[in-house]
Parts: sequence; structure tokens; C-alpha cells
Amino acid sequence: MKKLIVSWLIGFTGIIAFSCGGGNSNSATPAESAGKESTTGANPDYDPKRGEGKFTKVELGASLDAAKAEGGKKVYDVKCGACHKLTDEKLVGPGWTGVTSRHAPEWIMNFITNTDAMINKDPKAQAQLEICLVRMPNQSLSDDDARNLLEFMRKNDGVK
Repeated sequence: MKKLIVSWLIGFTGIIAFSCGGGNSNSATPAESAGKESTTGANPDYDPKRGEGKFTKVELGASLDAAKAEGGKKVYDVKCGACHKLTDEKLVGPGWTGVTSRHAPEWIMNFITNTDAMINKDPKAQAQLEICLVRMPNQSLSDDDARNLLEFMRKNDGVK
């Protein structure tokens, strides 16, 4: 009986995981999709390389801006440190080690400043939500705070 219940639970979990999985079988061309919202709520004009927000180009210096990184550390200590570790270890949210190599600066800035839209539309943000199971709250950070956090993330990733 115990084996039957375990088998059933594994099968049920697999069905749920498969039915919630990604993959878009919509074969409509972009022209056919223009102006239509898909049943999944995805925006056909969404650019996953940029993110969802106003930042399309973020200029980074070859070396670290120490003043911005220090400002970012202060923001991290107040707004981010309760949920994110500076290692690769997940706390509530993912650890920050390597974040600047996994995501473009524009994506990071858009995620920090436009969290809700990114989680709703961005496949990478949605995948992270599936792992963490907790939606990141919008911290209402300014553009300057977000830029400082990005510089602090770069420092955390070893940029000198």
C-alpha cells in the first residue's frame, strides 16, 4: 500500500510539473501575433535579453566604481541582505555570486526597478520564482540605488 501511494504521488507530481512547464507551441508568426495577448499572458514583443523596463543600455566601466559599490552595499544591507546571500547559497532568494555573469546589466537594472513586470513576463525571472517559491517584493528603489546595487554585485563577483 505504501509503494502504491508513493508511486501515485510521484506520478501526480510529474504530471503537475509537466503541465506547468514552459514551451510555447504557438506557431503564429509575429505578424499574426501582433496586438494579441497570448493565453499565457506573455508579451509577443518581449525581449528576454533586455528585460522589461526602461534600461536598454547600461554603461559599465572596465574597473569598479568604488563609491557606487559602497552605496550599493548600504542598500544591500537594508533592503536585500535579509533574503539574498553574497555566496551562491539560496536563502529566501538566490545567492548573488555570479549574478553579473548570468545576466546582462540591463536585465539586472530592470529587475531591480521593475520587479513585478519582470516576474510576470521574463522567463528567467519566472524560472527563479519556481525555484525560490517566493515572489521578490518591489523594493521601490531609485535608479541610482539600482545602479549602485549593480556595482556592488560586480564587486561581489570580483570586478576590481
